[in-house]
Amino acid sequence: FVYKVRGSTCGDVEVNALVTFSNGLPVRLFPTPEKKHSDSGRGRKRKAESQSECSQGKSAARGPKISDYFDFQGGNGSSPVRGLPPVIRSPQNSHSTPSSTMRQSNSSPTSLSFGDHLIHSKQLSFKCVQTDLTVLKLAALESNKNLDLEKKEGRIDDLLRANCDLRRQIDEQQKLLEKYKERLNKCITMSKKLLIEKSTQEKQACREKSMQDRLRLGHFTTVRHGASFTEQWTDGFLCSFSLSLVTSHLAKWIRKKLDIERQRKLLAKRKPPSTNSSQAPTTNSEPKQRKAKAVNGAENDPFLKPSLPQLLTLAEYHEQEEIFKLRLGHLKKEEAEIQAELERLERVRNLHIRELKRINNEDSSQFKDHPTLNERYLLLHLLGRGGFSEVYKAFDLFEQRYAAVKIHQLNKNWREEKKENYHKYAPLLDLCIQLQEVFSLFCTVLEYCEGNDLDFYLKQHKLMSEKEARSIVMQIVNALRYLNEIKPPIIHYDLKPGNILLVDGTACGEIKITDFGLSKIMDDDNYGVDGMDLTSQGAGTYWYLPPECFVVGKEPPKISNKVDVWSVGVIFFQCLYGRKPFGHNQSQQDILQENTILKATEVQFPVKPVASNEAKGFIRRCLAYRKEDRFDVHQLGSDSYLLPHMRRSSSSGNLQMGGSGCSGPASSSIISY
Repeated sequence: FVYKVRGSTCGDVEVNALVTFSNGLPVRLFPTPEKKHSDSGRGRKRKAESQSECSQGKSAARGPKISDYFDFQGGNGSSPVRGLPPVIRSPQNSHSTPSSTMRQSNSSPTSLSFGDHLIHSKQLSFKCVQTDLTVLKLAALESNKNLDLEKKEGRIDDLLRANCDLRRQIDEQQKLLEKYKERLNKCITMSKKLLIEKSTQEKQACREKSMQDRLRLGHFTTVRHGASFTEQWTDGFLCSFSLSLVTSHLAKWIRKKLDIERQRKLLAKRKPPSTNSSQAPTTNSEPKQRKAKAVNGAENDPFLKPSLPQLLTLAEYHEQEEIFKLRLGHLKKEEAEIQAELERLERVRNLHIRELKRINNEDSSQFKDHPTLNERYLLLHLLGRGGFSEVYKAFDLFEQRYAAVKIHQLNKNWREEKKENYHKYAPLLDLCIQLQEVFSLFCTVLEYCEGNDLDFYLKQHKLMSEKEARSIVMQIVNALRYLNEIKPPIIHYDLKPGNILLVDGTACGEIKITDFGLSKIMDDDNYGVDGMDLTSQGAGTYWYLPPECFVVGKEPPKISNKVDVWSVGVIFFQCLYGRKPFGHNQSQQDILQENTILKATEVQFPVKPVASNEAKGFIRRCLAYRKEDRFDVHQLGSDSYLLPHMRRSSSSGNLQMGGSGCSGPASSSIISY
């Protein structure tokens, strides 16, 4: 029901309001301002009227009474609120309240309040208007809302039950997770215990074997020279006996060889004359016969001369000659066996010396008691020790795999930037050892390779075939090309057999390059046209460094990636011939004092073992004395010796390559791989 209310001004405001009642309460007012009536004849009122207006809460200055503006049809005593017909109360039949609400006055229960003006019920007029909503529609709406409410309440109950189930499952999973964590911790503890026991047993076995080898092969003894102490090697009884035995065999072999050479000379004197000499003229035979008689003492000579050796027949001479050849062949075989025995003893002794040094370094290390780094890496035993770091075989307790942990021994004065650069360029290439983690102790965790390094292999076998050596060199060059293609490029600077790992422990498998502790970063700030300054002169392994690294002057020498090219040539030479090309039996101190590398102007190749001319040419290009004449890494990667699909041209001796871009002189012959 809608009620339309008309009224007069309250003060200076004229109000026309439309009031809608729902459930018997006023909920909406629509104020409609009308034109204000001007009253020019308003004058002073009588005292009685003033008192009447004051009793109604009006002052004389505010104009006519508000009742003049309202036309009530219900009479003076009727109230518009009480006269409203009953309305069905429904929560669905609701309307939003307007911004200007209607309030009931506290002073009169039969009055309406509109804004700040009080409107009495006797001044209101209203009429009933029928709306579109019916009782059935309201009941239908109410029932629909009730159904929706029931559905929502049911959905809420279902969600609450599902939430309870999920919470219960979470609690169960948490308990199960705690149980598994406890079980995992027990497994890790047991794994650590078993690994430590195994490592302890292996260490004990190594030390027992080393002690036996000390007696057999020898050991180091400390000898005092003035105010300093030096270590001197003393051979063991077996090594001494073997060396003495080999030496005696060698002496016998030398005596036999000298005896055979002497007998061959005598046999040459008894060689029968050739057919041409037997057909010589008889005139010349008479003086010879007289001379022979004089020699044999046929004439009366007081002095007897020794008789000439009796000449052998041609068959007898060839028979004796064949015997001497067989004896010389047998002596050469004995010589090869003696030489092989000497080399075997030398290799065994070198491996024994290497193991003695490793054990000594492990015993003096602070990490020898199987600590767990970062609560993850269990250190087992020492693999090797370098100038700046120690490498341990470790076990990753999280990933359940072996790893190599490199513990860096740093200068306390090093900046954090230098520490970061020390391990920054741990390579991403497969040919390089993969960096796995770095933590606060400044350890780098690397992948663990089961095989040994190339230095260990060469100590065992001394050398390898050209095919195997070429395969290793190809992989090294590919790794160097990768290091020079990244930005900024990298110079390894410490390439040597000890830093080349054989993944399978054999020379016919994959390799990995490691130890980037001395690597140089060729950034734009430090690298120029002539190269970069060598700031760490004196560091590195001298046998594998080029001559420019040993130049001493007012300014540091300039280096480039050609340093690694020189190292590749030295490694290739050592793999082929079993010895270093320069300063083979010299120490690093002797090389530095005698300027061995500075004098290495040309490489000399031994006669044996035999290597191809292409391999020798490749080594010469790597070991060029002047760095301007030496190949760089990119030229070396395109060298004809390393490129595949090589074949000889049918028309000439020049090599025909399957691809273009090769550099360097072509060889006259080629080995098929």
